[in-house]
Amino acid sequence: MSALTDLSAFSACPIIQAPMAGGGSTPRLAAAVAAAGGLGFLAAGYRTPEAMGEEVRRLRELTSRPFGVNLFLPQPPAADRSAVAAYAGQLAAEAARYGAELGDPDAGADDAYEAKVAALLADPVPMVSFTFGCPDPGVLAAFAKAGTYTVVTVTSPAEALAAQEAGADAVWVQGVEAGGHQGTHRDDPRLDGSGVDLLTLVPRVRDAVRLPIVAAGGLMRGGAIAAVLAAGADAAGLGTAFLVCPESGASPVHKKALTDPAFPRTELTRAFSGRPARGLLNRFLREHGQDAPPGYPQVHHLTSALRRAAAEAGDPHGMALWAGEGHRLARELPAGALVETLAAELRAAREAGA
Repeated sequence: MSALTDLSAFSACPIIQAPMAGGGSTPRLAAAVAAAGGLGFLAAGYRTPEAMGEEVRRLRELTSRPFGVNLFLPQPPAADRSAVAAYAGQLAAEAARYGAELGDPDAGADDAYEAKVAALLADPVPMVSFTFGCPDPGVLAAFAKAGTYTVVTVTSPAEALAAQEAGADAVWVQGVEAGGHQGTHRDDPRLDGSGVDLLTLVPRVRDAVRLPIVAAGGLMRGGAIAAVLAAGADAAGLGTAFLVCPESGASPVHKKALTDPAFPRTELTRAFSGRPARGLLNRFLREHGQDAPPGYPQVHHLTSALRRAAAEAGDPHGMALWAGEGHRLARELPAGALVETLAAELRAAREAGA
């Protein structure tokens, strides 16, 4: 572990902007969160190592405050290649609908993980987090030597224990309410729908490990942040709450859908990526959710051009509208104002409960 073990060393308040791959996280967003006293994150997932490095450079121009970078761990190949091929056949009509070609399912299978690790060790950042597994102890030790604080996303006490034993500095505890991908270390279709809600999961992880905990999943108000802190967390991670901010890189269509009454609920689905992820229930999810096979990132690459074409056409029903369960509570505030509002709500909740 690195010398720093207290999350409070990174920000004035226990509010962390979650990394949101696919465009939501931007240097502007992370800098605005940091300036308001929170901790901002960049998402390196789906970025090339060069693009990741450019975002880090840009963020350093915007702020001298600490920030984090999130990496996706490589995933094993799809267990059933024929199922992925069959799903591609089913999506032919979607390709015709949007005038797009299906992507290569084998493009970027490892998300250039090793190159990104090497780049972040060569030019260290304050914090690095990992999703979809736990890095090798040697990787975590190398980051500790470089002075980088490491955080591993977990969805169970067992995953938290594995992260602690490997040498992580903290765990990012993700409840089933969270928007976007579930960060389970092993994608087992038999466990679909078995995720644990955040307020149940945090105390269980607190009892299992001695590491600092970042709690994430559907948090949209300061009162909810107070609840997870009282349950044993050291900080709160929020993603969906920041998606509608002007500094977010989410598409205008996605931002509008988050508070649109036409999209009242979310579901976990494999339809867009082959891995369970929570998004707004739209036409694509309804029509293809039951047929999508396990196979990440193969299905993600397969549907990427479709999702991009739908966004360009302004059609929310062909997009992966990632959102946590509290999405209807999103507030269209600048990121700094949102952090300040959340911090004020947190103080009020704590004072009311004192």
